[in-house]
Amino acid sequence: MGFCVRMFKLLPIVVLGLLMGCSPEVVKPPEADESANKIESESSAPNLQKKSDSDKNQAPLVKKVDKKETKNDKPTAIDSKVLYLLLTAELAGQRNQYDVALESYMQAANQVDDVRLAERAAKIALFMQENTKADEAVHLWLKHDSGNINAHTLAALTALRAGQKKAAIDHLQTLLKLDPAGFEATLLELLKSLGETEKTSLVVSVLDELAVKNPDQAVIYFVQGLLAMQAKNYPAADAKLQRALTLQPSWDKALVAQAQLAVLMGEFDKAERYLRDAIVKFPEDLKFKRMLAQTLIKAGKFQVAIAVYQEILKAHPDDGDSAFSLALLHLQLQQDAEAKKYLEMLSSRPEWSGQAGFYLGKLAAKEGDLKKALIWFDSVTGGPFEMEAALTAVSLLMEEQRYQEALDRLDRIQVKFPQQRVRVLAMRAEFYNEQKQFAKAYKVLSDALIEMPGQKEFLYTRSLVAERMGNLVGMEKDLKEILKTHPDDAAALNALGYTLANKTQRYVEAEKYLKKAMTLQPDTAVIMDSYGWLLYKQGKYDEARNYLQRAYEKQAESEIGGHLVEVLWKLGNKHEATELFEKVLKTDPKDDYLLELKQRLFAN
Repeated sequence: MGFCVRMFKLLPIVVLGLLMGCSPEVVKPPEADESANKIESESSAPNLQKKSDSDKNQAPLVKKVDKKETKNDKPTAIDSKVLYLLLTAELAGQRNQYDVALESYMQAANQVDDVRLAERAAKIALFMQENTKADEAVHLWLKHDSGNINAHTLAALTALRAGQKKAAIDHLQTLLKLDPAGFEATLLELLKSLGETEKTSLVVSVLDELAVKNPDQAVIYFVQGLLAMQAKNYPAADAKLQRALTLQPSWDKALVAQAQLAVLMGEFDKAERYLRDAIVKFPEDLKFKRMLAQTLIKAGKFQVAIAVYQEILKAHPDDGDSAFSLALLHLQLQQDAEAKKYLEMLSSRPEWSGQAGFYLGKLAAKEGDLKKALIWFDSVTGGPFEMEAALTAVSLLMEEQRYQEALDRLDRIQVKFPQQRVRVLAMRAEFYNEQKQFAKAYKVLSDALIEMPGQKEFLYTRSLVAERMGNLVGMEKDLKEILKTHPDDAAALNALGYTLANKTQRYVEAEKYLKKAMTLQPDTAVIMDSYGWLLYKQGKYDEARNYLQRAYEKQAESEIGGHLVEVLWKLGNKHEATELFEKVLKTDPKDDYLLELKQRLFAN
């Protein structure tokens, strides 16, 4: 724990032995040296990792301060009662009894004229979100050291948490005077510590008043702009950032924020103009050129973006970020040869070999060279792409029906990545599913759900397997179990609605689920397809065609194409249906649904 003590020279050896984790110093008897009855501690903050992840944003704001900045470095004489309080506090801290530690430090801080005890109490109180105690401790701290930046920062945070607007403004105003260069970082840290709370409106109000008091401080307008962006109040954000840049025209952070805001507003031409102006001001700063390329991609100006990346690489051939982004852009444009050139260049660099190897493996698989693809995937032996490469290799082997090799690899992945157990089990279920061993797939998932009950991915996958087994009751039960805890899960809504439409005549229920899914994700092809198929089942062929046509244009997937073929056939457009079917079958000649459709519609 962070409560390990070096603060007591005058304690019996037996007591020092109780301070676990501390190295006791040689101790003099009480009568040997009266001046030894002092505090010499450097208070350490509590270990914040003991709190849950949700509390991390609430960590105290403390800057590292040189000892010269802290007043009252001289030891202060204290009596045995205070020693007892400090010992109690430290032992309580070691046992995670923060409330006891806080109370003991507060009592000691009120009895001893030592700024470090008040500081310690304030940090613990803030960590515990005991705002009243924190306010009291910070008040004592400032009483002893009125110019301490950390104290005013913590005081501002406690004031904001407590809704004390005037106090927050006063402390922030003091911080602006004490540390103008660090004021931006202080404000941003305060916002981070507050998190997304109901205090946002108070923070906005406090900053408004600070801006009135300090009309020439660009940093205040900058932070106001960031807050407005976060709240999606884009016009206000634009006005604040413009004001900041009027005061500081060459402030790179504000220029970045201004360009990001334009992108958020969909004003890509404006963002491009801002970034090109920034490049003129900062010709050697790569972040603006990279941002420009990304903005151009979002605007659909792919060739211009390629030219920007090539210009960067001409001047900075070792810029891996730009080379990798350029490779991904070429992949997106189906320019595989160009992508491969940059990926092969990056594959020889240790820091990029994982990413490059993964995509080179995908390119080799696309070219039908399974051996080369596996070599590339196996070359990814570390980093964030290692797991993806390993699972993609398994998928390739399954496609080639090399099932034993795929299973052996899955076994190795499960041992190497125990933290990825969910994904490995899902892949194992898919392994059996691919071989139409649905009962085995169902058992794998059922066993996993015993171990991890309610796990959404397992429930969803098991529902799909159940449907293929003809177990509609089990399928419906699993999907409804998901919707109990995730009522807005569009995938579950779509799967349930589609199956009810396709396998039953419960069209009213199916429509309820599918309409909700479409409300949540109106542009998703598979959901449009499901709704179009429901309309087909209801005999509304013209409406069905509209939805299925849009779905197929968005995602030319075999089942969607097959559904559209059936609708066209029903509408009497047999020539159009035949042409589309031949096109769809060519892309997926082994699809069971298409083969059944061929037998049903085109056998004669």
